[in-house]
This record gives sequence, C-alpha cells and structure tokens, in this order.
Amino acid sequence: SSEMIAAVVTSVCAGLLALLLWRRTYFALWWKDLLYLRKLGQSRRSLRARMQRGVVTFLDCFLQQARKTPGKAFIVFEDQVLTYGDLDRRSNRFANVLRSETRVPAGAVVALWMFNQPDFVSVWLGLCKLGCQAAFLNTNVRAKGLVHCLHSCGAQLLLVGAAELLPLVQEARAELGDGVTVCVVDRASPSDGFISLLDKLEQVSDEALQPPPKADLQSPFLIIFTSGTTGLPKAARVAHFKAVVSMTFFQMCGATSQDVIYVTLPLYHMSASLLGIGGCIHLGSVSGATCVLKRKFSASQFWKDCVNYNVTAVLYIGELCRYLVNHPPVPEENAHKVHLAAGSGLRSDVWKELLRRFGNIRIREGYGLTEASIGFLNYTDEVGPIGRAGYFSKLSMPFELLRYDPQSYEPLRTAAGRCIPAQAGEAGILVAPLTAVNRFLGYAGDQVQSERKLLRDVLKVGDVYFNTGDLLLLDRRGFLYFHDRIGDTFRWKGENVSTTEVSDVLDLLDFIQEANVYGVTIPGREGRAGMAAVVLKQDQQLDGKRLYQHLVKSLPAYAWPWFLRIQSSLDVTETFKQQKTKLVQEAFNPDLVGDPLYFLHAPQGDYVPLEASLYRSIVSGEIHF
Repeated sequence: SSEMIAAVVTSVCAGLLALLLWRRTYFALWWKDLLYLRKLGQSRRSLRARMQRGVVTFLDCFLQQARKTPGKAFIVFEDQVLTYGDLDRRSNRFANVLRSETRVPAGAVVALWMFNQPDFVSVWLGLCKLGCQAAFLNTNVRAKGLVHCLHSCGAQLLLVGAAELLPLVQEARAELGDGVTVCVVDRASPSDGFISLLDKLEQVSDEALQPPPKADLQSPFLIIFTSGTTGLPKAARVAHFKAVVSMTFFQMCGATSQDVIYVTLPLYHMSASLLGIGGCIHLGSVSGATCVLKRKFSASQFWKDCVNYNVTAVLYIGELCRYLVNHPPVPEENAHKVHLAAGSGLRSDVWKELLRRFGNIRIREGYGLTEASIGFLNYTDEVGPIGRAGYFSKLSMPFELLRYDPQSYEPLRTAAGRCIPAQAGEAGILVAPLTAVNRFLGYAGDQVQSERKLLRDVLKVGDVYFNTGDLLLLDRRGFLYFHDRIGDTFRWKGENVSTTEVSDVLDLLDFIQEANVYGVTIPGREGRAGMAAVVLKQDQQLDGKRLYQHLVKSLPAYAWPWFLRIQSSLDVTETFKQQKTKLVQEAFNPDLVGDPLYFLHAPQGDYVPLEASLYRSIVSGEIHF
C-alpha cells in the first residue's frame, strides 16, 4: 500500500540522515585517530631505524645533529646565539674539566642545581659524555631539601650554577659531609672547599672524550625530582628509552625542523629538558630546530620575545597560559608568528580565551609522567581533553581507569580481589600495565615509595600496574579529561607540593601541636592553594609573623599555606590518618567554617583574620598572591 511505501521511505530517509549525522560526528575523529596512529607508527619505525644505525641515546641524537648541522643555531639566550657545534665543543670542555678536577667515574650520579642558561645544557651534555647520570634539582629547594635530594639520589658531585644558591649550600655543608664534592659553574669560588669551573674551561681541550659512552636503553639516564607524598621530593629515575621517546613530543604535535621553539619553563622539569631541548634536537632530522631559552617566564615579555626571536612554537603549562590571558594587552600579542602551543594543564576557559585573544594558534594538550612512559595527546581541536583513547590508541598505549574509594583513594576490588574498571563518564584512577615499553625504574634511595606505586593482581592474578595517582575521566566519544590529583600532593604555581613536607615544617614551630595540610581551589586560578588546619599547643597563641618568617626560610613560596584554620583537634580515620575530604570541601569560606580562619598577607609578613569581606576580595580576584 501507499502508506507502507511511505513508511519505508520515511524510515530509509531517517536512517540515511542518522548515518550522515553519525559520519559527520564520528568519521572525522576516526580519520584523525587513523592519521595519528599512522604518524605514531612512522615515528616508531624511524626510531628503530635510527637505533639500528647506532643512534640510540639522547647523547647519540645530539652528536648526530652536531655533526650534520654544526652551524645551525641551537640555543638563543638573551643576546647569545649558540650553534649545535658550539654546544658540542663547550660540553666537551666541561667533560674534560670535570674529569681532571673531580675524577668523577662513569655511572656516578651528579646533581645539577642551575637556573635556565645555555651552560645548563652544556654541563648536562658534558655529564652525558662522561657517562654520568645527571640529577636535576629544583632551584626552589632550601637547605634541608637539598640535603635530602643529594642523599636520596646518592650524588657524589654537586654542580651549582648561581651565586644566590651558594649560601644554601654552605648552610647544608655540615650535613652533606665529605661524600659530596661541590663545583661552582663560575670563574671563582666563595670557599676553599668548592671547585670553580669556568676559570679552568679555556685551559682544556674541546676535543671529545674517547671512547663515547654506550648505554642500555632501559638503564637509568636521568634523575628528576617529583613531589613526595610522604615528605620530601622523590628521586624518579628516567630511562634512556623514556628520554628518546619524550624527544618526539613536539614532532607528534606537528612541529618541524624549521620551527623556533620558546622554552620559558625551568630546565629541571622534564617538560623543558626532554620535551623542549630534546624536542629541538629530535626535530633536527633536516636542518636542526632552534630553542629560544628564557631564564624565567615573564608575562610582560612573552609576546615581545616571540616577535623579537621569530618564535613559531611555545611550550606551556596551564599556569603560564593563565598569566598570559590575565595580562593587559600588548601590541606584540597580535604580531607574532606562533602557530603551535604544546604542553599540559590547560584549563578549558583559559584555552578558549587564549584562542580568542592571541590568534590562530594550534593547541596540543598532552599528559605525561616523569616516572613511567604512559602518556596521551589531544591531536584534535576539541577544547578541554588531554588526549584520545579510541580503539587504535589503546592498542599502542594500554591503560585502565579504576573505580576507587572516595575516602582512601584505594582501588575498589571484587570479592575475588580484582579491581573494577570505571564506566564511561566516571572518574577513575589511571593505571598502566608494566611492559617492556612502559617500565618503572623506581625512586632512587626509596624502595618503600617505589613499591607503593605498583598495583598487583589488578585484572588477573600476577599482573602488575603502575598507579599514576591521577583521576581521569573517559567520555563516550573516547576523549580523556584530567579530573584531579589524589594522594598527599596538590599543584600550585605549576609545581607539585607535598602536604607532608609542609606539615613537617609547620610542626617545627613550638606553638603548633599538629597540622593537616591540603590544597583548596580558588575561582579563576589554576591548581590548588595551600591551606593548613592547625591545632595549637595548650596555652599557646598563633604567632603569624614568626610563622611567616619560618616559611620564608624553610619552603618555596608556592608551598606556603596561604590559609589557616585553627581547630581544637584534627579529624582522623580509625587508622589515625588525617581526614582531608571535608576540609577541602569547606575550604576557606567563613560562611561554612565555624573555626577561626586566617590569610597570609605577605606584604605585612603576617597572618590576618579572614573575614567575609576579605574572602569576597580573594574569590573575586581582587587580591592576587
């Protein structure tokens, strides 16, 4: 009948329309997934071919580049331009000076404590040529943290690259003992016990040491310190394989050897050293890429530098981008040639504003870890996700998101003892199986912490997974989103803060009985600001000025607790672990918190009562800190 024919035609048309809409929505993503998978395959085949030619390690990659394009600009720093050949020869000199002055043996761990400057890279490459493991120290650590870092990684040698760091070395000298030799990357030494290097540099040969060191891909190459969840920083070992894979990041984001990459992040972070410096070296397959290195990030100078140095690609963290969009407009922000911004931690609202304000810039948001090789990249133009986890990508990078207990953050398990995968749209703990590609070398000097990062019998008896400690969410379209960081760390000013380390510092004050430290969100700000619930000792009062002076001496500013909550006792679990969930939820809102609240007023050097008017000024963004 005509009615039946009409119904069939209507159904067919509806089906075709649905198919068309599905294709428009999903085919584009599948096509991008396939293109990315193809690119990933090409990169891996290229790496294998290069390794078969004997170009295996980070150092091998640099030496190959220095031979091919010795005259190509490698690092631009202020008014200096250093070529690949310049860095090769200068790193040879550093290797020769260190060999003659310190007799440091191959395989030794050497701590590098320097601000961003070309000699950071020269010294690092020199250590590679000696066959030493470099350990990058955060320039914000204080004397106690310095001692801990050196002892935990077993450093035999400390190279200090700035005069302002030397008083901290002298303060820690007694605790360091005679087991650590101190060298100063300067022409003179402030102490008889320190060895100056720059005055001896011109007296040695710039010829390479023979023979060049060889290394196994899975052996340790580098030590980078990450925030410890049980106290001071942890010395994460980075393998040679992890380093060479990290070097491909900018290439996977679409950069080429013609790009000029702007690096303002500190080189002691893996993102700046391996993704930034290493990325420039890797991109040099044709003519070498150039890195414009900045001593320290400056929002007011950022776009001016991009114009002056013809920057085409930038490396970011989310906090950096927020500073840029909050800075008053400058003429250069619309006159630059930047076409690519790659990094991590970019919040969606800042992402949108960055695109609206600064022109046609391709954003490539990623996720990675220092300790393991698990990582993601959002190679689409979708705003917000940290990566894709379609069928193809999960084949090349296996992982699981696990359901967890919201109080303990431990994975939930079935009666049989297996973990439970999270559903689409549900936040879960990111874990990745340990494989030949994804290895975890552990933390130097901390076997207990190393073991805590491993989950066993996750999906079947005998399997072993690395626990990232991060909560991620996978939506129904295959996009991954960063949800939160769990455990006893929070992130502020682009740095991870150990709550236990801050608590230990507060507990040293004679008027504080106990402290529970956690991070709280502030509208419009990246990460979480430090806050502490504090119990005062009996008959003692809060001495805000003395607390401030103690913090200045003991901790970097990003780790300070900006808010205090004075309590009569701390909430603990039945196993005496400090409860943080309710404290985090109530934060520093005086309408929700019945306890006395205080805010750190840095210009006064004191903690002041946090009244409702002050609270409004903080959450509105009127008060910056």
